[in-house]
Amino acid sequence: MWVVTIFEEKTYRIFEFDTKEEALKALREIESPAILSYTKLTLVA
Repeated sequence: MWVVTIFEEKTYRIFEFDTKEEALKALREIESPAILSYTKLTLVA
């Protein structure tokens, strides 16, 4: 699972993607500071 974490002034948002290509496409459209990471874990809400 690929994860994009977006850092905003007082909070952050996390988005999950199945493929690196999907995650990179989303990352390119983000204007806030953000990071792309990979994990084998599954996030549970």
